[in-house]
Amino acid sequence: MRNLAADHLTAGAELRLRLRDACLGEIAGLAELVGSAIASGGKLLLFGNGGSAADAQHIAAEFTGRYLAERRPLPALALTTDTSALTAIGNDYGIDQIFVRQVRALGRPGDVALGISTSGRSPNVLAGLAAAAQSGLKTVLLTSGKAPVHGPEFDLTIRVPSDNTPLIQECHLAIGHIVCGLVDQRFAAVACTRM
Repeated sequence: MRNLAADHLTAGAELRLRLRDACLGEIAGLAELVGSAIASGGKLLLFGNGGSAADAQHIAAEFTGRYLAERRPLPALALTTDTSALTAIGNDYGIDQIFVRQVRALGRPGDVALGISTSGRSPNVLAGLAAAAQSGLKTVLLTSGKAPVHGPEFDLTIRVPSDNTPLIQECHLAIGHIVCGLVDQRFAAVACTRM
C-alpha cells in the first residue's frame, strides 16, 4: 500500500511539473481574464459534471468567500448547485441543455464562462460554452490530453498533459487555486491602496 501511495504522489508531482512547463502562460492568462472581468463588473460562471462539478463549486466558493487574502467577496457562480434548475431543465429540455439555459439566463457580455471537462467531450459543457460565446461571454475550457485536438474554439483552452483522470482532476483544482491566488493578489492590493 505504501508503494501504491508513493507511486500516486510521485506521478502527481511529475504531472504538475509538466503542467507548469506546458501551460504556465495559459494559467496566468486565465487569472488575467477572470480578474479583468471582475474588475469591470463581470462575474465568473463555472460548470462541469461529476468531479468537475465539485471543482466548479469549490472554485466558486473560494471567490465568494475567501481564498487566502482578505478582500471583498468576488462574483462567481457554479451552475451545478441548483438541483431544481438542473432537474427541471434536464427533464424539459434534456441534459445537454442544463448549462446552456443557465448561461443564457445568468451570463452577460464581459462575464467569463469556465467549463471543466476531463475528457473535453462532455456535450453539456461544450454546449454551455458555445451558448456563452454566442452571448458575448469569454469562454475557457479546462481539460486534458484526452480532449480532441480539433474541436470548438474557445478564448482559452488549458489542457493538462495527461490521460489519467484522477491526476487530471487534481491538476484542475490546483489550477483553480492558482487562479484564486492570483486574483486575490489583485483585489487585496486594490483594497490596501484604498485604506
